[in-house]
Amino acid sequence: MEIRFNMQKVFFIKLLKNINFGILKNLFFFSSLSYFFFYFLKNFDQISFNIDLSINANYILLAFLFCILSIFFNALAWKNIVFWFGKTKSKNNLISFYVLTNILKYVPGGIWHFFERYNFLKDISNPQLAFYSTLIEPYFMLCSSFLLASVGIMFSPFYFLLVIPLIFLNRKLIYLILRSLESLKSKTIGALKIKNAEYKFNERIKIISFFPLKAFVIEILFILSKFIGFVICLHIVNFDEKYNIFYLLVIFCLSWAMGLVVPTAPGGVGVFEACFLFFVGKNIPQNIIFVSLIYFRLISTSADLLLGLPFLLKKLLSKI
Repeated sequence: MEIRFNMQKVFFIKLLKNINFGILKNLFFFSSLSYFFFYFLKNFDQISFNIDLSINANYILLAFLFCILSIFFNALAWKNIVFWFGKTKSKNNLISFYVLTNILKYVPGGIWHFFERYNFLKDISNPQLAFYSTLIEPYFMLCSSFLLASVGIMFSPFYFLLVIPLIFLNRKLIYLILRSLESLKSKTIGALKIKNAEYKFNERIKIISFFPLKAFVIEILFILSKFIGFVICLHIVNFDEKYNIFYLLVIFCLSWAMGLVVPTAPGGVGVFEACFLFFVGKNIPQNIIFVSLIYFRLISTSADLLLGLPFLLKKLLSKI
């Protein structure tokens, strides 16, 4: 039975390696941008970015604060992922470093935040722990967004599809997930100059519990903070209308997950917005959603820039 399972695992990994994910990701990214601009042109005459600051200044600030909060939740979740993989407590501030390097996800290539975090962890722990704890973080975010999305469709047959990824997030199956991610993140591994043969998972990885409950709960808070920021932006654009919050949560989580898994898009730019427009369809006026998405993107990106700009400037100046 075990031999058969190992053969299936090897076959699955080889199949993933033979798929050219680079072309698929680029194709999806440019298709998303085209779809987004199509709706922009279609609703151009109905789109207005005018805001009455005397009424909405407090809401803008509140949305900004929730986006800031989401970044710190994300950093705290990453810290707990590192500890789940066996990193002992240290004097190094993992949260501060994560927050500062978050801006690098907008740099072309979409991998440099992984690169900096890997090097940072490698210096204070070991290469194996640094590599795998950095690689697995997006999977935590994906599982969290899927679980939140499943709350809105509990009686749908798609519910189980959204919950399945969470089942693999445990000590028994985590290695299979990591090997699959290695195949999907070959570009990242190339940038880190990692030789896979040197990375024996059980050599220096000591997972401390069966399920990473603390890290996972904090990751959910990260997604919820982002979602609240978006809802506030929607309220700014159209405060007279009330929308089904669970419906919006499902669409937000699925759209955000799509932006996450297409690293060609820096920070999910374009992909998240296009998916949101596609999933909403005509249930909510397109011009309202479009403007809300633009405001949310500007506010969330501003939060990243505010927290990470000092680090980025330091990196740029060091190369001059």
